[in-house]
Amino acid sequence: MDDKVVISAALSGAATFKEQNPAVPYTPEEFAEESHKCMSEGAAVVHIHVRDPENGFPTPDLGKIKTTIEAIRDRCPGLIVNMSTAIAAGLPKEDRIAPISDRKPDMASLNTNSMNFGIADWTTGQVPIEIVFENTFAMLVEYANVMRENKVKPECEIYDLGGLYNVLLVRKQGIFEEPMHFQMVFGVAGGIPYDPANLARMKELLPERASWSVCGVGPHQVRAGMTAAVNGGHIRVGLEDNVRMPDGELAKGSYEQVQWANKVAHLAGRAVATPDEAREIFHKHAYTVDLDQVDEDLEWLVTAARVAKDPSIPINAETVGHLVGEVRRQRR
Repeated sequence: MDDKVVISAALSGAATFKEQNPAVPYTPEEFAEESHKCMSEGAAVVHIHVRDPENGFPTPDLGKIKTTIEAIRDRCPGLIVNMSTAIAAGLPKEDRIAPISDRKPDMASLNTNSMNFGIADWTTGQVPIEIVFENTFAMLVEYANVMRENKVKPECEIYDLGGLYNVLLVRKQGIFEEPMHFQMVFGVAGGIPYDPANLARMKELLPERASWSVCGVGPHQVRAGMTAAVNGGHIRVGLEDNVRMPDGELAKGSYEQVQWANKVAHLAGRAVATPDEAREIFHKHAYTVDLDQVDEDLEWLVTAARVAKDPSIPINAETVGHLVGEVRRQRR
């Protein structure tokens, strides 16, 4: 199990639009369909920045987020949903974490340091767009606690060594469920680029038994993904990070990059993990329910499962997700 590769697909991000690639999803239906394509090609995880369907901009609106996440879950039973806590530039910190307690996704990004964050022209050195991406120690601790309370697995986003050391520091407070999961992000203007030495140093600092994946922006996606595949890591692809394929052609969608990652994994002699296998790899229980917080669609299902106690029926994310999807479709 530990030798399988988990492929994640980041479908949209906050700064990739249809003008750059028409396959970037905006509507709930587009997110659901692209998620299904990615899952069919081997992705176990989708990373989501929900968009406003009317204008395509990333949104913290809880109603729009609910509609999109439910559409993905209905279309893709069992698929791991990883939600962003960055969402978009300039949001109040309360708006960034609110969707996590509201939707309780399987996973969520946990950004680890405040930093310059820019879109750069790497040929000329010009940085036409930039923000200060705020992620204070207080936010890191608060967001981690919210995730733990809601049984959401944090994906610690590591843009440079400072962010990794920040996590190792606050980890001493006991705020994380162990083993942890880390994602090394390479190629953001303001972070560090990919090279084998940068990855090696980050990897050797990780806590014992931690899982890790790589996210490379633009051309860093290819080099980082290939290195992770042969060194026991996991791979993130998707239009959030790169709108093109390794040959420079515009990607037909995030799913086409998933196809590439699947091939890379097999060339490295590793199989690709299913969503339930990814839950085991990331030490995320296949399905956990708190009846005090569960929504109406699930209450009857959990009660029925407890009464029936039929061991022949696998109560896992895939079967539960399928049944909930059927209930929601019938109610519409």
